[in-house]
Amino acid sequence: MSTTPHSSGVRWIKSSYSNGDGGNCVEWAPGFAAAGIVPVRDSKDPDGPALTFTADAWTAFIADVKTGTYLVVH
Repeated sequence: MSTTPHSSGVRWIKSSYSNGDGGNCVEWAPGFAAAGIVPVRDSKDPDGPALTFTADAWTAFIADVKTGTYLVVH
């Protein structure tokens, strides 16, 4: 059984941390939240692959990013 959602016709939301200079462009699709899945993709490649995370894993990742666990290189 695959948990990878079909992404055609899906509404994607760009991260507030994405910038307009062609880098750091991340989008996620909230329409799968009820299923406990968070698809994430590179907005510069909308026809490319999307990574999928469980809602719990994505929430933990975002919490770690907010606390500075990961080094962000600009």
